[in-house]
Amino acid sequence: MDGMLFKISSAALQGIDAYLVDVEVDVGGGLPNYTVVGLPDASVRESKERVKAALKNCGYDFPPRRVTVNLAPADRRKEGPAFDLPIALGHLAYLEVIPAEKTGALMFLGELALSGRLKPVKGVLSSALEAKRKGLAGIVVPRANVGEASLVDGIDIYGLDDLIQVVRLLTTDGTFKPDRFDPSTLPVPQAADPDFKEVKGQHHVKRALEVAAAGGHNILLIGPPGTGKTMLARRLPSILPAMTFEEIIETTQVYSAAGLLRDQGAVVVRPFRAPHHTISDAGLIGGGMIPRPGEVSLAHHGVLFLDELPEFERTALEGLRQPIEDGRVTVTRAAMSATFPSKFMLVASMNPCADVMRGTGGRDVECTEHQRGRYYSKISGPLLDRIDIQAEVPAVKFREIVSKQEGEGSEAIRARVGEARARQVERYRGRGIYANAQMGPREVKKFCGIGAEGEKLLELAVSKLGFSARAYDRSLKVARTIADLAGEEHISPAHLSEAIQYRAMDRYY
Repeated sequence: MDGMLFKISSAALQGIDAYLVDVEVDVGGGLPNYTVVGLPDASVRESKERVKAALKNCGYDFPPRRVTVNLAPADRRKEGPAFDLPIALGHLAYLEVIPAEKTGALMFLGELALSGRLKPVKGVLSSALEAKRKGLAGIVVPRANVGEASLVDGIDIYGLDDLIQVVRLLTTDGTFKPDRFDPSTLPVPQAADPDFKEVKGQHHVKRALEVAAAGGHNILLIGPPGTGKTMLARRLPSILPAMTFEEIIETTQVYSAAGLLRDQGAVVVRPFRAPHHTISDAGLIGGGMIPRPGEVSLAHHGVLFLDELPEFERTALEGLRQPIEDGRVTVTRAAMSATFPSKFMLVASMNPCADVMRGTGGRDVECTEHQRGRYYSKISGPLLDRIDIQAEVPAVKFREIVSKQEGEGSEAIRARVGEARARQVERYRGRGIYANAQMGPREVKKFCGIGAEGEKLLELAVSKLGFSARAYDRSLKVARTIADLAGEEHISPAHLSEAIQYRAMDRYY
């Protein structure tokens, strides 16, 4: 049987999105040879050794032949071991172990161990979504990947252990029952920990974090060492609203594409990412020869915490400007480009130049102009403009440290945040946004109307504090959130005054 061609459906990733790949296996006469074409990387080219060993150890002898494997479309680079299973099925179809026509309605993904066991691969959720879009009846994946694949409704999911089970699936009807989408099987988020009730004092900062959570605003915490900036930031996820199913799907896609999903099946808790200040530009924003998501994408629908903001490389911080503004980041390389989602809340902290928090540490110290300029020059004005709330974190007083009284807990704060978010979802229905921080100029003009008194307040802020046009807009957005927390339809001067005081750095920059 020479000159036989078999086609098996699989998928590859570009960014976090999958596209259909036809794995064509041609077995012909001539001198024995094995070639893989279609822009494969090293892990794909090495599949021939894994496939041959897996077939042999599962009891299938493959006679020496001239084999050509083509991964179509041939003009996109392919990576990873997920093509092992479809390539092996092409060989088994040639050996007439499986009927070739049975593979046409299914997509196959999986890395083969030398024993024939199916090992988990990246991007299975995106591949299942692509299989559904292409009208395939189902997808066959390693059992470890069945949790994420089962998030896709309307398609059969077969999670199998090894190559022999795949053969049984294709040769014996009814052997395996497919998994189907069942929202009740989603992991249940655990109670938020740590809790805001453990925070001593800092009522003003807790209020600022509540406003930030309610509107999805970026926030910068400025204070001397030991005042609890990191402690407060790590408690922010405990007051954020629960993830919607659409957010779960999007975030799980990112983690699946990055190979970080492991055995959890789905990401149901908002991510909290806290990279070290030595992180590279590519690690923060995304990159690599074959683009991979960075920390801004791993924080999608969650929190990106940058502790000691001035210690990060300036180029890395400047790279944050586009993801913050657009909610996505595009990484372009010579061979390909990829777009990753990056809708996150930026939470940053920094120690002040000594005179910014003058007197809070019990000392009256003043920086020189040179020291002040060198310190603040690490953070550009355009980046600060994109941080809606800039809150000062003063030193905690001794009586607050030793107080036995607990502060307000995360559960109560989260309830208020949830009510404010619900108002925003209703207000922006049909506009593709869900929080005040995402408003564009059109929404700001429509929903952030202020009276004559409010205009005078903002005029004073622009003239005295040097507000830029972007800072002006962001103050209106924060005021809109403060009004939502108060359950009020219109923005009052009191709401606007509170929003203006959350621009601490504009006074010193």
